[in-house]
Amino acid sequence: MSRRVVVTGMGAVTPLGETAESTWTRLRDGKSGIRSIEVFDASGFATRFAGQIVDLPTLPPLWAAARARWTEADLLDRKTRLALSAAAEAWAQAGGVHGSTAGIAPSHRVALCMGSEGGRRLLEEVAWRAVRFKDVPLEDVVPHLPRGEWARMRASHPARVLATELGIEGPTRTVCTACTSSGGAIAEALYLVRAGVVDVAVCGGTDTLVEAFMVSGFSLLGALSERNDDPTRASRPFDIDRDGFVLSEGAGILVIEAEEHARGRGAPILGRLLGAGLSNNAFRVTDSPPDGEGPAIAMRAALEDAGLQAEDVAYINAHGTSTQMNDVSETRGIRRALGPHADRVAVSSNKSMMGHLVAACGAVEAIATLHSLRDGVLAPTRNLEHPDPECDLDYVPGVARAVPGGFDVALSNAFGFGGSNATLALGKA
Repeated sequence: MSRRVVVTGMGAVTPLGETAESTWTRLRDGKSGIRSIEVFDASGFATRFAGQIVDLPTLPPLWAAARARWTEADLLDRKTRLALSAAAEAWAQAGGVHGSTAGIAPSHRVALCMGSEGGRRLLEEVAWRAVRFKDVPLEDVVPHLPRGEWARMRASHPARVLATELGIEGPTRTVCTACTSSGGAIAEALYLVRAGVVDVAVCGGTDTLVEAFMVSGFSLLGALSERNDDPTRASRPFDIDRDGFVLSEGAGILVIEAEEHARGRGAPILGRLLGAGLSNNAFRVTDSPPDGEGPAIAMRAALEDAGLQAEDVAYINAHGTSTQMNDVSETRGIRRALGPHADRVAVSSNKSMMGHLVAACGAVEAIATLHSLRDGVLAPTRNLEHPDPECDLDYVPGVARAVPGGFDVALSNAFGFGGSNATLALGKA
C-alpha cells in the first residue's frame, strides 16, 4: 500500500520567532536573527555571535501537566524545551489536545520521528576536567555528572518526552546524523505513513549548539564566520566574501498523515510531502564532494520517490551554509540533478537570516518551504552582494520574490557533517 501524505500541523521556534508563522514572516521580509552571543560569555572567542534564543518560550497551558511528570531539569533541557514548544503549536494546529491522540488517530497508529544530537554535555565535562586536572580517566568524570544528566544527554531524550506528552504509542525513532537529522526523521515518518504502518506521524528536529564547547570547537576547525563587527552580515551563502557559517539553535515540528485520513477527520491540509531522497557522500567527514554528486543523488532520489521530473521543480530551499566548499558543491549538485532546468529554478538559503540550526535545520527549512508554496513567495538569500562565479544559479538575492500564479513543487535540501544528505520534495496544498 502506498498513500499520499499531507501536512496538517507545523510548529517552529527559531532566532526569528516563537512560531512557524512569525519565523516565515521574518524570513520573507529578509530580517536577520543573528546577533552577539548572550547565553554565555564569548568575549574571548574568535567568533562572538550566533543565531540564539535568549529567552526560552514559556510552555503553553497545554503542557502545564508536564511539570508533574518530569523533573525541572528535564523541562529546562534546552533541546527538549524548544521541541515541546514547537510540538505544541503543530499538534494544536492539527487538531490535537495535550496528552492524547483522541480526535487524530488511535495512539498506536501515530508515530514520532525526531532528529536530535546528544552527548555534548559529557564532552564539555570531560574537556573541562581535562583542562583543569590534565589526564582524567572517563570513569572519574562520570560519577560527578549532575543527577539525571545521563538521560538528558541521550539524543533520544526529546522524543521520549514528546511521545509521553502527546500520548503516542506507535513507533518512535530518533535520527542522529548531524545536519540531516530532522530531514532524515521526516523521511522516516513519510515512509511509515505511506506504507500504512501508521496513519499519522509527528516529525522534525531540535538542536541547541550555541554553547561554549561547540562554538570553540567549530571555530578551531575554521568553519565559523568571524565577522564580529557586523553579525547580521556574517552569513553570506553563495557570496564570494563568505568566511564560514553561523551556529544557531531552534526546533521545527510537522504533523503529517495519510491524505484520506486527514480528509476523513476534516483536518487542515497545509501542504504535501511528496517524496524524500537520502544519500551518503562516501567522501571526507568535513567536506562535501567537489563535484556535488552526493547531494545530487539525494535530489534525484527525492524526485524519483515523488514521481516527479526535474522540470516540475520551481524552487529549491538550499542547505546554503555560507562555507566555501559546501556552497560550490551544492550548486554543482543542483546542476547534476536537474540538468539544463537548473538555470530556470530559483534557489535561496534561509541560513542567511537565521544561521545553521544543525539537527533542526531540515525541519525548520521544510516548514519555511511549505509557507513559500502557500504564499507563492520566495524567501531571499540575504547578504548576497558579490556572487561567487562558481555559484552561478538564481539565488533570489536581497529581497523576496513573488511568483505570479504561485508554484506547485519545491525541494528542501539538508547536507550533513559526516557526509549524509537529505532532500524533501514538497508540494502546494
